[in-house]
Amino acid sequence: MGFYVKKFGGTSVGDLEKIKNVAAQVYAAHKAGDRLVVVVSAMSGETDNLVAMAQQLSKNPDPREYDVLLATGEQVTIALLSIALMELGCPARSYTGAQVRIVTDNVHNKARIVKIDQEKIKQDLDAGKVVVIAGFQGIDEHGNITTLGRGGSDTTAVALAAALNVDECQIFTDVDGVYTADPKIVANARRMDYVTFEEMLELASLGAKVLQIRSVEFAGRYNVPLRVLSTFNPGPGTLISYEDVKMEHQKISGVAYNRDEARILIRGVPDQPGFAGKILGPISAANIEVDMIVQNIATDGLTDFTFTVHRRDFNNAMNIIAPLADSLNFREVLTDEKVAKLSLVGVGMRSHAGIASKMFQVLGAEGVNIQLITTSEIKVSVIIDEKYIELGVRTLHEAFGLDKESLK
Repeated sequence: MGFYVKKFGGTSVGDLEKIKNVAAQVYAAHKAGDRLVVVVSAMSGETDNLVAMAQQLSKNPDPREYDVLLATGEQVTIALLSIALMELGCPARSYTGAQVRIVTDNVHNKARIVKIDQEKIKQDLDAGKVVVIAGFQGIDEHGNITTLGRGGSDTTAVALAAALNVDECQIFTDVDGVYTADPKIVANARRMDYVTFEEMLELASLGAKVLQIRSVEFAGRYNVPLRVLSTFNPGPGTLISYEDVKMEHQKISGVAYNRDEARILIRGVPDQPGFAGKILGPISAANIEVDMIVQNIATDGLTDFTFTVHRRDFNNAMNIIAPLADSLNFREVLTDEKVAKLSLVGVGMRSHAGIASKMFQVLGAEGVNIQLITTSEIKVSVIIDEKYIELGVRTLHEAFGLDKESLK
């Protein structure tokens, strides 16, 4: 018997048969004596349909009403799953984020959880019920419905797990764990039994789609054991936890990539203190995330300033930069929307030198030109032409032996 939060994503509850399958799994665990809080996403494709309808009416829907609309997707799923559970004879009670009082800040479309009212949840659990909660949503202090951003159901699940102090937060999806690379690109990619919070945080931020980055941050901050499992193929999945001296990590744990990159190069920037802030400040104020940043050594009082943004934010970023050209007196702006980020991640980098140089040599041997480089204690990331991304992933995966060495 244990105490678990189980989260099921959109592909796991994509139609009524899949909802019945989830209900059967939850009922079996409840019957075995587990205390269960179940978090669900909207059915696969439903959020996209809601977004499409809103955009047919307005290119820029009111943020408050947009959240009211998007939150309905999960409301459908919690009701259907609860009905399916009760049909099996399993007592269940569903709640929207507002009903259970998942309180967030008031930033619509990208809200952050502030606190969770646990009273109703604990009462239902003590009464022997399975509690089914809508992911992705909450309510602000003024009573407005808010949403946490795409993939926010993972964050809901981890936040509930932290608040309730459960034994484990289990994320069920259509893959059976975290892999050394995208199996769609690397046929012999391996499922990892363990990965540290640090590594998973880097992998999530660098393009791995298994978990939303904020959910990993939450789990690491509150030390919530996190396990990624398949809804459709039973197995142990991948456990995400703090680094344990008993875990023998190899140099590299995984290769990640992200196609959602655009590069902006501003040439002839005056080499003066605070100049970077004058460029990036307005971009940050527009809630645009800047990723990799490189500034060249100055020549004749001028330098080049390069950074990357998410491709979906590229046009907004350029609309901000264009009027700055005259006032800040830079020479020209060069852009490339067809770049991608390729990364190596592993806590073993801390004790093994030469990872970056080997990475550069391997890519160079394949004719892959590196445009930008950033590093940290446990990652090396490069920007390359998007057309080389799959070649880069496969080449690095093989070069660092991820297809051969045991990851257990």
